[in-house]
Amino acid sequence: MHIKIESSWEKQLANEFEKPYFKALTNFVHAEYKQYQCFPPAPLVFNAFNLCPFDKVKVVIIGQDPYHGEGQAHGLSFSVNDGVPFPPSLQNIFKEINNDLGTPIPTSGNLTRWAEQGVLLLNATLTVRAHQAASHQRQGWETFTDAAIAQLNAGREGLVFILWGGYARSKTALIDASKHCILQSVHPSPLSANRGGWFGNHHFSQANAYLSAHGQTPINW
Repeated sequence: MHIKIESSWEKQLANEFEKPYFKALTNFVHAEYKQYQCFPPAPLVFNAFNLCPFDKVKVVIIGQDPYHGEGQAHGLSFSVNDGVPFPPSLQNIFKEINNDLGTPIPTSGNLTRWAEQGVLLLNATLTVRAHQAASHQRQGWETFTDAAIAQLNAGREGLVFILWGGYARSKTALIDASKHCILQSVHPSPLSANRGGWFGNHHFSQANAYLSAHGQTPINW
């Protein structure tokens, strides 16, 4: 699968593309897409990177796995295509934005508009087999996306890393809290959110306050 990745990211991750694990991962993904229905569509596997060049990143929101239902995933964590019903986690994200900032809940769950403002919507695993959650985990994607986080940590300053749930929070090991802002809470999925700690986390206003304090334009959530 020769899928193009945006040029600044291609430069940042050039070493990864040459490593044995990435070649094995490419072979695995290629075989999966040939044999099974997989998501997101192949041209959108690197959509998060393509919409948000390395130097334009302001905020990083880390998800775990692409949605595995028909027509949902388009390469951005938590986001779905126009016209697709909101998955429960995304519903809770929009509710918290509404509580936090008073922004009305949108009619579309497509978060491309965030990506274009500098929000890197990065899943740890970038592909999945249809209707089989976690089916492409532990094949090498996590190594690749960890490398992307590490490059941002080293090469940029004043970023906001938003980590929801235990898996995303494990990524604090890759981030220097003295030069970046780390916001952590439980996951927005109903199972976690309804236990408390999601609603009222104010991550969206906190992210914007940090960006403003560091001379950056806030995100229009």
